[in-house]
Amino acid sequence: MTTAIVQKMSKGIPRIESLKVRNYRALKNITLDKLTPMTVLLGPNGSGKSTIFDVFNFLSECFQYGLRHAWDRRGRSKELKSRGADGPIVFELKYREQSGTPVITYHLAIDEGLKGPEVVAEWLQWRHGKTGKPFRFLEFSNGLGKAVSGEEPDETDKRSESNLRSPDLIAVNTLGQLSDHPRVAALREFITGWYVSYLAIDQTRHQPEAGPQERLSKNGDNLPNVIQYLKEQHPERLEEIFAVLRKRIPRLERVDAAPMPDGRLLLQIKDAPFEQPVLSKFASDGTMKMLAYLTVLYDPEPPHFIGIEEPENFLHPRLLPELAEECRAAAENSQLLITTHSPFLLNAMRAEEVRVLYRDEEGFTQVVKASDIQGIPQMIAAGASLGYLWMEGHFGFGDPLINSGAPKTGKKGKK
Repeated sequence: MTTAIVQKMSKGIPRIESLKVRNYRALKNITLDKLTPMTVLLGPNGSGKSTIFDVFNFLSECFQYGLRHAWDRRGRSKELKSRGADGPIVFELKYREQSGTPVITYHLAIDEGLKGPEVVAEWLQWRHGKTGKPFRFLEFSNGLGKAVSGEEPDETDKRSESNLRSPDLIAVNTLGQLSDHPRVAALREFITGWYVSYLAIDQTRHQPEAGPQERLSKNGDNLPNVIQYLKEQHPERLEEIFAVLRKRIPRLERVDAAPMPDGRLLLQIKDAPFEQPVLSKFASDGTMKMLAYLTVLYDPEPPHFIGIEEPENFLHPRLLPELAEECRAAAENSQLLITTHSPFLLNAMRAEEVRVLYRDEEGFTQVVKASDIQGIPQMIAAGASLGYLWMEGHFGFGDPLINSGAPKTGKKGKK
């Protein structure tokens, strides 16, 4: 791992401290608290990992393309709401804009109205100091509400009324475009900039129109454009990526993004023993996936939140500990959420970073920290690796081959 990407964490990096979700598919009532800069979701198929992952994607789409877009493409209330659930779908984030600043709570409740989705409740809340009284400086319902402007909104400040054009508009997304609401704008910028990856290897071999692009798309279809951007604007960072690739992929020398006569961009892979490069469509899946991940993890201006689903697919198990360290280094400047089924990746993680998911008797997702499972901290302290403990069944639940119930934890009253 090169030292250039291992930078001291900037105080300006926003961090999510907890996420609460109600009535979203299998997430009937779930809370992820005390989130670390890197969080790993572990559990059998169908346990809810992808659903938690999609919560971040859903919110990101709401802010980028609008609530109706994100709602409709997921099947609306019929497919989004937990079975038998009453009341709206609720998301609640607790986050800090930077280290040492007050915790801000963002609450968003959505339900199906007569003409589509509606924001039935939305508010932002914080308090000054440890003993200050919490107060809401933004509060909206069905397009109507009030907000306090200014850098440091206070309870005594005047709240200005606003009437949004439609009840499906998110107030933070609308008011966050105005300079009068810097706290609201900071949250809008944070969520809009989230990067949630649904990388498709075939898409990375796509031949897009030429033109540099700063960030990899969700499915990776603009990988040649990102390589072109790095080559033109950040050649030293691109060389770092190539240096890592040369260590991980035998005989690989470099990657070129070459414009074609018809205006498309062609990605070519050059192996050291051969004079001519080969087209990316003939490169291995593992090479393309590693290249795509590195462009995200080595982004010169990284997104503040990165979601990666099952990074172990198509990669040799021996490469996973190194990839985990790449992720840990990136977590200095971004907050990472990773889902996995790999003990090799898990071996590089800390127990407090891992959340194990399982379904309860009613079929809804529950979650427990690996560090709260009875006996796990003691075995790790004795030198055991987290991945091997999981594979050997020491977690006591979340095993797809057994009928697992509630886990045994080391905390009284904890499920």
